[in-house]
Amino acid sequence: MDIETVLNAMTPEVYQRLSTAVEIGKWPDGTLLTPVQRDSAMQAVMLYQSRHNAEAAHMTVEKGGELKFKSKAELKKEFAGEEPAAAVAADDIARFEHDQL
Repeated sequence: MDIETVLNAMTPEVYQRLSTAVEIGKWPDGTLLTPVQRDSAMQAVMLYQSRHNAEAAHMTVEKGGELKFKSKAELKKEFAGEEPAAAVAADDIARFEHDQL
């Protein structure tokens, strides 16, 4: 079976189950994923995201196949219901808490 057939047949529910399985390392019935199953499921999740993920979350593959990394500030604004900033000002600097270093 080729990848196009798999992606065309994958429903959002199947995608969510695969995504959850990759995240927690278990199938919905509690069975652990083998390393081969984890790798295959992760590839399927990333391919599905590259085709359908218009609202990419932090560290995902967005539509078009680009990796999306949202900053902590963007995530805070998103969770607060605010629109994310289009660009960071040139004079902004990165700030980290001590335990993040």
